Amino acid sequence: MSRHLRFAGRDPATQDRALRDIIAQSPFLLGWLATLRQLDLPDAWIVSGAIYNQVWNHLTGRPWLYGIKDIDLFYFDPDLSYEAEDRAIRRATAAFPSDPPVELRNQARVHLWYPARFGQTYPQLTASAQAIDLFALRTHCVGARLTDTRLDIYTPYGLDDIFSFRLTPNPALDNRATHEAKAKRQMALWPELTFVPWPES
Repeated sequence: MSRHLRFAGRDPATQDRALRDIIAQSPFLLGWLATLRQLDLPDAWIVSGAIYNQVWNHLTGRPWLYGIKDIDLFYFDPDLSYEAEDRAIRRATAAFPSDPPVELRNQARVHLWYPARFGQTYPQLTASAQAIDLFALRTHCVGARLTDTRLDIYTPYGLDDIFSFRLTPNPALDNRATHEAKAKRQMALWPELTFVPWPES
């Protein structure tokens, strides 16, 4: 087995420990998690590529930030005003390094702007974790946050897709185009990846 696949197919507890070890070794992730905690935003998580890209980089011997476009941050604030979200975005932008840039979004508001941007409805959520559940790829469905006592990790579909370098679609929403576009970009950066096509209905 190739060295980068050493955690593929392992039991969930082993994969969870491996992810925690990689987060601890990253010269970036724990600092980002601590900064997010200091912002004290409700139900706040670092999600998606800021985590799994660093896993792939670590396992393939690439630089930690190779291929990372941005740091995606989710939070959930019942205040649905644009002004409240804009204030939170400006706070996060000031608190985090400029490279890679930070992308903060209030998941309570996504259903308000998603149809105009993507041409389909989006469910009104009640927590940030529900947004992680809906990513176009199950591989991307991962979030982490640091509390005062522990590191929380949320992986609704487990970690095997990440550790198996497998781009698995998530048909929770009609996101076939997003799945294929993201997979194309990522396979050009990490040729170790394998692509699972969108299921035919």
